[in-house]
Amino acid sequence: MTTQRIGYGRVSTRDQNTNDQEDALGKANVDRIFVEKFTGTKASRPKWNEVKDLLREGDTLVITRLDRLGRSSKDLHDIAAFLKDKGVNLEATQQPIDTSTSEGKMFFSILAAFAEFEHDIIVARTMDGLAAARARGRNGGRKPKISPSQATAIRNRYEDGEAVQALADSFNTSRPTIYRALESTPA
Repeated sequence: MTTQRIGYGRVSTRDQNTNDQEDALGKANVDRIFVEKFTGTKASRPKWNEVKDLLREGDTLVITRLDRLGRSSKDLHDIAAFLKDKGVNLEATQQPIDTSTSEGKMFFSILAAFAEFEHDIIVARTMDGLAAARARGRNGGRKPKISPSQATAIRNRYEDGEAVQALADSFNTSRPTIYRALESTPA
């Protein structure tokens, strides 16, 4: 039976670059590389699902860092159990992880806890920043496409018989925006 070295990389957002992970995985002599732009907080990810289906007993899953595999310790422990059940080894190019040893398993658990802690801190900081902005009167989100006075004009013109598409064309917006304006203004 031929074993494979499968490389997996991930970034959380579309504007992040995967080149450094792809380069590191290439240097690790993997047979195939799977990279995706998808949040690590989701256990089900398209490329990760492909990798899981491809892995066989004796294979090695190669990643750059543990946080590229998942963000919660529960998810990482589930992944570790999955890999153990399949007889697949885990190797991280930037961390001394080898799950075939007791020390490697312990290090994996410690790093999983730190990855979850880091994620929780990022979420907490984001929530604090949003709360501070709201306290200063900034609600965030997109600016309304139409002003309250435009919404009133839309309501008046709609009641005078103008079609929704004509209103959308006139205000250079979409039909759903016109419907939202109609819902927000009293009849």
